[in-house]
Amino acid sequence: MKLVVIHKHRNVLAGDGDSLLRFALSSEPIAAVVLDGLGGSISLRRSDLAICAIPKDWGIQPRTTQMAKVVSYAERIPLCSEFLRRAKRDSWFVVSNGRFAAQINNELLARILAEIRADVVAVNAESELLAAREKVRLTAQGKVAGFRRLYDDSAQLSSIPSDWPHHLFIRAGILERVVEDQALPESFSAVVDKCRSGGLMLHSANVAGTAFDLETEAGLLSLCAAGVNRLPLGSRTPIELDTGYWMLDTRTQPRRESRIENRESNDETGRPPRLAGKVLLGTDVHIAPDVVIVGPTIIGDKAIIERGAVIESAIIGPQVNVPPNQLVRDCIVKGSQFRMKGQAESECGAPKQIHNYKMLLEPQGFAVRQRRFFRTWRAFSYARCLKRILDILASVIVLALFAPVTPFIALAIKLTSPGPVFYKDKRQGLHGKTFNCLKFRTMRTGSDRIQEKLRVVSQVDGPQFKIKNDPRISTVGRFLRDTYIDEIPQFLNVLLGQMSVVGPRPSPESENTLCPSWRDARLSVRPGITGLWQVCRTRKPEQDFQEWIHYDTEYVRKLSPGTDLWICQRTIKKMVESFISQF
Repeated sequence: MKLVVIHKHRNVLAGDGDSLLRFALSSEPIAAVVLDGLGGSISLRRSDLAICAIPKDWGIQPRTTQMAKVVSYAERIPLCSEFLRRAKRDSWFVVSNGRFAAQINNELLARILAEIRADVVAVNAESELLAAREKVRLTAQGKVAGFRRLYDDSAQLSSIPSDWPHHLFIRAGILERVVEDQALPESFSAVVDKCRSGGLMLHSANVAGTAFDLETEAGLLSLCAAGVNRLPLGSRTPIELDTGYWMLDTRTQPRRESRIENRESNDETGRPPRLAGKVLLGTDVHIAPDVVIVGPTIIGDKAIIERGAVIESAIIGPQVNVPPNQLVRDCIVKGSQFRMKGQAESECGAPKQIHNYKMLLEPQGFAVRQRRFFRTWRAFSYARCLKRILDILASVIVLALFAPVTPFIALAIKLTSPGPVFYKDKRQGLHGKTFNCLKFRTMRTGSDRIQEKLRVVSQVDGPQFKIKNDPRISTVGRFLRDTYIDEIPQFLNVLLGQMSVVGPRPSPESENTLCPSWRDARLSVRPGITGLWQVCRTRKPEQDFQEWIHYDTEYVRKLSPGTDLWICQRTIKKMVESFISQF
């Protein structure tokens, strides 16, 4: 069970006047997006609606959205017996601070709550603990001492906060010992006092996540943008416009249609309104010709967008009249009288007109740019289609050629060293998917357990390991390695689509995490039995790891049939020379 509380006297910043959150919750359709964002900000159980408690003097009527049910309170937040009974069904009762829409890694949070020995846990979302973040460590003199890099979302214990945390978790079994007369205390300090006086254990933790402060313009815009982007295009009454995008109207009850004027209802020089991205309309919205609206944008009930106005990533409140030729970008407009932040003005103080609609409607003008971790190719390109066909043909041919001698190799391995014939090791393949990389076993069993003890004498830099005359390698294994016969079973990985004949060296996750940008590039393709690094490496001291990074990224950048053919030629030549040198 979850209770979202918007506390009294805590939601207006000093000098900001009226509460921005109060405006949002009293304005449609903004309120629906905000309530669903608060109700779904954290969920250990999805079956119940969140109860959102709002101060009674805000004058907001009770209602229910998809994720939250709104109730009002005068003093303390009352918890009826039915509410307490339903809360006992879950392991934890959650009290969320309604000022913040805090998103937290639910899997990580569930593990923490399962392991922590506490009756009450205060949790705050901390962006610094998110994965793929780096922090510079400085000395007292301001010099760089090193970097801290997180590869997974993490958490850490913290001191008890002085005010309501983003989320407060109370064990359902002791909930009645925390509330007073079936009501939640008004202040967090009162909750702390009751825990201490009742002998309850209270802990606090920061967990990887993000929090939108809904009393700031940036926070409210971010939450609403995320909510609008989650909505399906064209729900209820979509209107297809000349840009190829869809008007978005998610009304759940029949309402009067919003009016969008077109060329026929005005003079011949007027152009129909153009929309790009997702736009959420309220009821009775009037949009004049020559208007450009770029989503994610919310336009409130009975708003009027005058001719020539440009709206981009904004929130327009109910009954707002946006003047002609006005630019509204990345801001919230609460009333009809407003002055835009950063608005370009002419000498007389009037807003400049916006004429260059084409620039705003080009995809690069409004598209949300998401970071690409992997390089991609078209479906019928060489990298995705022809290369795979050639890999299958090559693996079938090689496995057929070595089928007669494989039993003799297996017998030699078993006679000279106890253990399995094949060695399997977890490696990362295309897009980081793990698989068992196969080889003929060339080392004595248990050799991987003593590798760290020998790392001090490793002759290569970076995460890899190699020493001359490695004592762990058996006699037959040394011959198989020197002639590259130990890698023949990898053609089974090629046949299964886990590897390619040519590509970056297959590496475990522990090696890939040491260089994220290099990892993302090399995992864009299937790892290979041979590759550019294998045929070009110089083995110079303290340079091998740098060459590994360089040649792997160079291969992904210049992947082509010619490059693969050249690598295969160099590999075959090297294998023949190595085989002859054994005799």
